[in-house]
Amino acid sequence: MRDTTGGPLALTMGDPAGIGLDLSLTAWLGRRERSTPPFVFIGDPAALAARADLLGHEVSIRETDCANAVAHFDGALPVLPVRCMAPVIAGEADSANAPAVTGAIDTAVRLVMNGEASAVVTNPIAKAVLYVAGFRFPGHTEYLADLAERATGEPLLPVMMLAGPKLRAVPVTIHIPLKDVPAQLTADLIYRTCTITATDLRTRFGIHKPKLAIAGLNPHAGEGGALGTEDDAIIRPVVERLRAEGINITGPLPADTMFHDRARATYDVAICMYHDQALIPAKALGFDDSVNVTLGLPFIRTSPDHGTAFSLAGKGVARDDSLVAALTLAAELSKNTAGVIV
Repeated sequence: MRDTTGGPLALTMGDPAGIGLDLSLTAWLGRRERSTPPFVFIGDPAALAARADLLGHEVSIRETDCANAVAHFDGALPVLPVRCMAPVIAGEADSANAPAVTGAIDTAVRLVMNGEASAVVTNPIAKAVLYVAGFRFPGHTEYLADLAERATGEPLLPVMMLAGPKLRAVPVTIHIPLKDVPAQLTADLIYRTCTITATDLRTRFGIHKPKLAIAGLNPHAGEGGALGTEDDAIIRPVVERLRAEGINITGPLPADTMFHDRARATYDVAICMYHDQALIPAKALGFDDSVNVTLGLPFIRTSPDHGTAFSLAGKGVARDDSLVAALTLAAELSKNTAGVIV
């Protein structure tokens, strides 16, 4: 166990052709007005400086190590260099820079696992660009889980949460076609997702006895079997098991009545059966300030809830609200857990 309360947040550059560089710059520029917690940018300092010039920002960039990042943060944007192999052009992704993208993630995980950084915050990546370079993971979350498994030797189930000021939502199945959801939606997966969520809400979010609401898969939660059997055959027995183990959970509930104001006041997190069932209400209720949080890892990881937005890169129009929210939440979660990593 290592104490990381004094370490900076480790912010990865994401795809350097996307808006990650833009947002990192404006998050640092607004550090005093918005009390942005100290972070070290892990990526290419030359690309960052070029983006600052393109955007017309006056930014002092300081290459440093993690140990000195907090001391530099007020006067300069601290950067731990991971250099790109090809020139970085805003809006034009290049798979030649894929090793730098994954290298920044590798570095961030190493720093937090070593106790040098307090949490990992990731700028958006472009999976299609990484796939060209041989990336074999469905996405960011699965790659982070693999790095954690290699570091700890323990198998992990990463759980995705969208956390906003009005809703926390967790999809049980994530990046799979809708037609494949019923086959992938096993009792074990639902059970593990719920227990991991409840544990992290207690240990990281500081919610003593979290209240979970679980959505049904089918319209009207199956209507007693008339609209599908999965709700009664798979989901309901898991809910009963979790209740018997002391977890405060209700459901399966009809998803179309779970997300209005009065319903949301009755629970701390919505457990949803598939990607869009969770992310549509989460983004509708907090598009600019929701945060992607990965639960179930041996370290804290947050991310903005948007993509690379190549068409906006270098134009000075991308909003940094979600990145600032991700940095702020990562710092709060780190304090809640006293910075201890097991």
